[in-house]
Amino acid sequence: MATVFYARVSTKDQTIEHQRTQAEAAGFKIDRVVADHGVSGISTCLADRPEGKRLFDILRKGDTLVVRWVDRLGRNYSDVCDTIREFMRRGVVIRTVINGLTFDGATKDPMQQAVRDALIAFMAATAQANAEAIKEAQRGGIALAKANEAETKYRGRKPSFTRDQLSTVCNLLDMSAGVGEIAATTGLSRQTIYRIRDDRASAEAALANWAA
Repeated sequence: MATVFYARVSTKDQTIEHQRTQAEAAGFKIDRVVADHGVSGISTCLADRPEGKRLFDILRKGDTLVVRWVDRLGRNYSDVCDTIREFMRRGVVIRTVINGLTFDGATKDPMQQAVRDALIAFMAATAQANAEAIKEAQRGGIALAKANEAETKYRGRKPSFTRDQLSTVCNLLDMSAGVGEIAATTGLSRQTIYRIRDDRASAEAALANWAA
C-alpha cells in the first residue's frame, strides 16, 4: 500500500515543493509524487491532465492519495465529485493536508455514507466557488492596477505573498478558518492576512502590478 502525493500548479510562482513540504509537515509519509505544471483546475479535468491521468493507472486498492486540498484535484464541481467517488470505488483513500479530511468507501452505513457524500459535494462546490471568486478578484485587481498605472508608474511595495499563498488564504477564509490558523498554514503574518481579508481586489492588484 503506497501513499501518493498529487500536486498541481497553474502559475509560475507556485511550486510543487511548497505543497510537498506542507504535506510532510502535517505528518504524511510520501512514497511517490505525481505533479502537473501549468495546468488549470477549472478547464482541465484530472483525467485529461498529463500526470493526473496517471493516478488512475497507478493507484490500487489500499493506497492513499494525498492532496493539499480538493482544489488540487480540480475546481469543477462535477469533476471533483466524480473523481473522488471513482477513487473510493476502487478502494483508494483520499486525504487532504488542509483540514485533515479523509474520504474512503469503507463504510457501509447509509447514514455515514450520506454524511460523507454531502461533505464531498460541499467541498467540491467550495472549490469551484473559490475559483470563481478568485477569478473575479483577479479581474478587479487587474482593472485597479491598470487604473493606477494610468496615474503613476510607481508599482508600490512588492507583495509579501505569492499567488499560491493568496489562493490558500482565500480558500481558508471562505471556510471560516481563523487568522492564526491561516498564518500557520501559509507562513504569512497576521497583518498580511487581515489586509487580504479586508480587500482581496487590492491584493490581486498588488500581484498584477508586479506581474506576479
